[in-house]
Amino acid sequence: MTDPQAIQPSALDQLPDRDPEETAEWQASLDAVAKAAGPHRAAYLMRRTLERAEGNGIALPKLLETDYVNTIPTAAEPSAPGDEEMERRITAWNRWNAAAMVTRGSKHGVGGHIATFASAAWLYETGFNHFFKGKEADGSGDQLYIQGHASPGIYARAFLDGRLTEQHLDNFRQEAGGDGLPSYPHPRRLPWLWEFPTVSMGLGPLSAIYQARFNRYLTNRGIKDVSASHVWAFLGDGEMDEPESTAALALASREGLDNLTFVINCNLQRLDGPVRANFKIVQELEAQFRGAGWNVIKSLWGSAWDELFQLDTTGALVRRLREVPDAQVQTYQTRGAAYIREDFFGKDPALAELAKLLSDDKILECFHLSRGGHEARKVFAAYKAAVEFKGAPTVILAQTVKGHTLGEGFASKNANHQMKKLSVDEFKAMRDLLELPISDSQFVDGVVPYGHPGADSPEVRYLQERRAALGGPAPARRTHALAPLPAPADKTFASFDKGSGTQNVATTMAFVRLVKDLVRDKETGRRWVPIVPDEARTFGMESLFPSLGIYSPKGQTYEPVDRDQLMYYKEAKNGQILNEGITEAGSMADFIAASTAYSTHGEAMIPFYIFYSMFGWQRTADQMWQLGDQLGRGFLVGATAGRTTLTGEGLQHADGHSPVIAATNPAALSYDPAFAYEIATVVKDGLRRMYGEAAPGEDPNVFYYLTVYNEPMPQPAKPSAPGVDEGILKGLYRFNTAESAGVEVAAANAPRIQLLGSGTAIHWVLKAQRLLAEEWGVASDVWSATSWTELRRDALEADAALLRGEERQPYVRRALQGAEGPVLAVSDYMRQVPDQIAQWVEQDWSSLGADGFGLSDTRAAARRHFGVDAESIVVAALAQLARRGEVKATAVKEARERYGL
Repeated sequence: MTDPQAIQPSALDQLPDRDPEETAEWQASLDAVAKAAGPHRAAYLMRRTLERAEGNGIALPKLLETDYVNTIPTAAEPSAPGDEEMERRITAWNRWNAAAMVTRGSKHGVGGHIATFASAAWLYETGFNHFFKGKEADGSGDQLYIQGHASPGIYARAFLDGRLTEQHLDNFRQEAGGDGLPSYPHPRRLPWLWEFPTVSMGLGPLSAIYQARFNRYLTNRGIKDVSASHVWAFLGDGEMDEPESTAALALASREGLDNLTFVINCNLQRLDGPVRANFKIVQELEAQFRGAGWNVIKSLWGSAWDELFQLDTTGALVRRLREVPDAQVQTYQTRGAAYIREDFFGKDPALAELAKLLSDDKILECFHLSRGGHEARKVFAAYKAAVEFKGAPTVILAQTVKGHTLGEGFASKNANHQMKKLSVDEFKAMRDLLELPISDSQFVDGVVPYGHPGADSPEVRYLQERRAALGGPAPARRTHALAPLPAPADKTFASFDKGSGTQNVATTMAFVRLVKDLVRDKETGRRWVPIVPDEARTFGMESLFPSLGIYSPKGQTYEPVDRDQLMYYKEAKNGQILNEGITEAGSMADFIAASTAYSTHGEAMIPFYIFYSMFGWQRTADQMWQLGDQLGRGFLVGATAGRTTLTGEGLQHADGHSPVIAATNPAALSYDPAFAYEIATVVKDGLRRMYGEAAPGEDPNVFYYLTVYNEPMPQPAKPSAPGVDEGILKGLYRFNTAESAGVEVAAANAPRIQLLGSGTAIHWVLKAQRLLAEEWGVASDVWSATSWTELRRDALEADAALLRGEERQPYVRRALQGAEGPVLAVSDYMRQVPDQIAQWVEQDWSSLGADGFGLSDTRAAARRHFGVDAESIVVAALAQLARRGEVKATAVKEARERYGL
């Protein structure tokens, strides 16, 4: 029978063997080693040979996994500077106060997490003492993405260095009083400390990659040299299951982001149990990162294991470490020496012999305590190797024990993520283990005390001296006193006030034309950051390619196929456009980095991210929330918007609800402009508010969401009536009346109705206005509702003011005051969008919208299907007037039949 292995195809089979005899000799040598010394020795030699080949630049497939040992041998570890004993004492205080803070808070039922920081304490402390650059360092300092569940440890360190008080710690997760600490890294809640929100797991790793990439973008474009800044992302091994965590690994290696380091805390546990119960998460992550082109450093075992590895002359120990699944490693953490001797060492005769040389204490020291992530020297060696590595990003896989130093009740227990407190006895045992000078008498009424060695103690002086040498406190968010950006010339915006005459122009095109003018501005043009997820041609942006260039750190190493065309595909090292490929998540991460550059780097950048509206909020709303938390500024543009404007695209492309999702984000100012001049007005005011002179009481830390449409329509001139600009910005203004529109109504006392339309729906409303007048004798006024959401927010604020005893009327009520007849609101979105304001409209209210799933058909057919076309609006208006007795009920039936509804 043929050996199936003998017929497996290989890449080598496609190449001629120039010397079959030599090949046979190499294969025979390998066979001889396997026979004489065993297959494990043969495998070892092959791995070492491949490593040598890679080191000599010989092109071979890379090894995706290495042995389950430290990447950096003990003999090669550099000596760590500083005072390790002093750093141990500082870490002990931080461990204590982190646990005390969460335990004290548990009395109020506010929760908290203890075990994560307990496992990662040395990963942070080593960085803070030797690597993390503060804001006063070169460039803009380093950017730190702190693991969300480790926040108590960061607060504890800020308490030790004098940036927080006991009162702050006692208000952990209790923010309403004003001196509280947010549960996790939330810049909007604690803007002087936190820079990056990270607890929505998976978004931290993604954002860190794009932040490192944006740092290169700023440097390459000559905006600011931040080449000295390094991005550090602290992650959990369980967090790496989130698809966003690994979505951009190839981007980071492709662009050679050696200014980026991931530190993955591999405590082998996620929220409910082992990360990979029957497998090994470290090996899986190593293969994943190596395959993506990252430099991988494993720091798995502490110094207590050195003796064991020296005794392992047969390789049996390394083999056993590779085969033991993670859940069993976790079990060893909780069992005694006898169990470990039998289950770990007893599986192999060579290991059983090795175990005879080890005392029980030595076995317990190795399996219970000694991990690479718990030793300052091991961590320092890994960090130093990471920052010195050039040409690719680095990931450090640091093995730790979740709940380390918290006692046997915590360490490696499946439930420790949900365990929020220690008992007094457990705290006393922890105190003794950490050798802290806290007496029993300090536990008053069973309340665990905070610990502090004193503001002038050697520990605090050391901590502050180390931070001063590295450029100041960390983490820290900087609020720069930036001069307002000069406003672009008024003519840039005023040119849209004239309308398009007889030319049909889609509002998407109007927005792109506005941007073209703005990026040419001598003062602020270079600060615009256009972001697009591989749909630039869909949005008519290809004309920006040759003028602005597409950012690429390698420039353009090829001749583009369309080089002989005017709008050719131009990539450049200093390119301005970020064309991300098909990734809305990556594009949003770009936007977040650019939108917060005013704080991170002291450079105000103006990002606009244009995308298929259906694939913006629906797909990446979590990142929009992250953007709001991080106090980002800029313009999100949902193009090809609406449920009926995308002819033929169908259910998953037809957006009928993005304004609903946008309305849930307090930092998002959502607009659905109908006309080009409305877009210009909103963008002009957005630039003033976010980058210029914000009015008193205005928060500049907002972002704008504009929906624009791909349907070419006539763009009218801006009405000359007073208050139009105010109405555009507040969300509603009267576009015309029946009289000003020139539609003739026969009866002098004709019934009247107010028609409110937003976005592309305004055009159906205007047609309905004519039909109502010409065919049914009904007068109507047309209103442009540029923002249902802003109208609602203003009304909610008015309601809150009334509860405070202040007299204030909602803008929507003031705007419609005195308007005759009922109100009918129409939108290309689900009715829930206009219905946001219904309770504040004094007139009779009704609405039409595109509820349900989208479908493929012509625009006219889709609008008839959803009942939002002009004829459907006429019928709905007549029905509303009929209920009031202002038109005959038979008119409604007659209209339905006439229009075929």
